[in-house]
Amino acid sequence: MAAVIEAPQQLIETVADIRFPPKADARLQHLMARNTEGQLTPNERDELEALAELSETMALVRAQALRLLGRSPA
Repeated sequence: MAAVIEAPQQLIETVADIRFPPKADARLQHLMARNTEGQLTPNERDELEALAELSETMALVRAQALRLLGRSPA
Protein backbone atom coordinates (compact mmCIF):
# COMPACT_ATOMS: atom_id res chain seq x y z
CA MET A 1 0.00 0.00 0.00
CA ALA A 2 1.37 3.42 -1.00
CA ALA A 3 1.53 6.16 1.59
CA VAL A 4 0.19 9.61 0.77
CA ILE A 5 2.44 12.49 1.73
CA GLU A 6 1.15 16.03 1.64
CA ALA A 7 3.65 18.55 0.34
CA PRO A 8 3.69 22.10 1.69
CA GLN A 9 1.93 24.60 -0.59
CA GLN A 10 5.16 26.60 -0.98
CA LEU A 11 7.00 23.52 -2.26
CA ILE A 12 4.29 22.82 -4.85
CA GLU A 13 4.36 26.49 -5.93
CA THR A 14 8.14 26.31 -6.34
CA VAL A 15 7.91 23.15 -8.46
CA ALA A 16 5.15 24.73 -10.58
CA ASP A 17 7.49 27.64 -11.35
CA ILE A 18 10.35 25.43 -12.59
CA ARG A 19 11.58 26.43 -16.03
CA PHE A 20 14.40 25.16 -18.23
CA PRO A 21 17.24 27.69 -17.88
CA PRO A 22 17.42 30.05 -20.90
CA LYS A 23 20.94 28.96 -21.86
CA ALA A 24 20.00 25.27 -21.76
CA ASP A 25 16.80 25.97 -23.69
CA ALA A 26 18.75 27.86 -26.36
CA ARG A 27 21.17 24.93 -26.63
CA LEU A 28 18.27 22.49 -26.95
CA GLN A 29 16.68 24.60 -29.70
CA HIS A 30 20.02 24.84 -31.52
CA LEU A 31 20.57 21.09 -31.38
CA MET A 32 17.01 20.38 -32.54
CA ALA A 33 17.52 22.68 -35.54
CA ARG A 34 20.82 20.99 -36.42
CA ASN A 35 19.14 17.60 -36.03
CA THR A 36 16.40 18.63 -38.45
CA GLU A 37 19.12 19.56 -40.92
CA GLY A 38 20.90 16.24 -40.34
CA GLN A 39 24.04 17.95 -39.08
CA LEU A 40 24.51 16.51 -35.59
CA THR A 41 27.70 14.81 -34.49
CA PRO A 42 27.33 11.66 -32.37
CA ASN A 43 28.21 13.69 -29.24
CA GLU A 44 25.63 16.33 -30.11
CA ARG A 45 23.04 13.61 -30.66
CA ASP A 46 23.73 12.29 -27.15
CA GLU A 47 23.52 15.81 -25.74
CA LEU A 48 20.23 16.44 -27.56
CA GLU A 49 18.77 13.21 -26.22
CA ALA A 50 19.81 14.07 -22.65
CA LEU A 51 18.49 17.64 -22.83
CA ALA A 52 15.21 16.54 -24.40
CA GLU A 53 14.70 13.88 -21.73
CA LEU A 54 15.44 16.36 -18.94
CA SER A 55 13.11 18.94 -20.47
CA GLU A 56 10.32 16.38 -20.76
CA THR A 57 10.79 15.21 -17.17
CA MET A 58 10.72 18.78 -15.89
CA ALA A 59 7.55 19.48 -17.89
CA LEU A 60 5.81 16.42 -16.45
CA VAL A 61 6.74 17.28 -12.86
CA ARG A 62 5.67 20.89 -13.41
CA ALA A 63 2.35 19.75 -14.91
CA GLN A 64 1.67 17.59 -11.86
CA ALA A 65 2.35 20.54 -9.54
CA LEU A 66 0.08 22.79 -11.60
CA ARG A 67 -2.66 20.16 -11.46
CA LEU A 68 -2.37 20.00 -7.66
CA LEU A 69 -2.68 23.79 -7.58
CA GLY A 70 -5.67 23.74 -9.94
CA ARG A 71 -3.82 25.88 -12.49
CA SER A 72 -3.14 25.54 -16.21
CA PRO A 73 0.32 25.88 -17.78
CA ALA A 74 1.07 29.46 -18.82
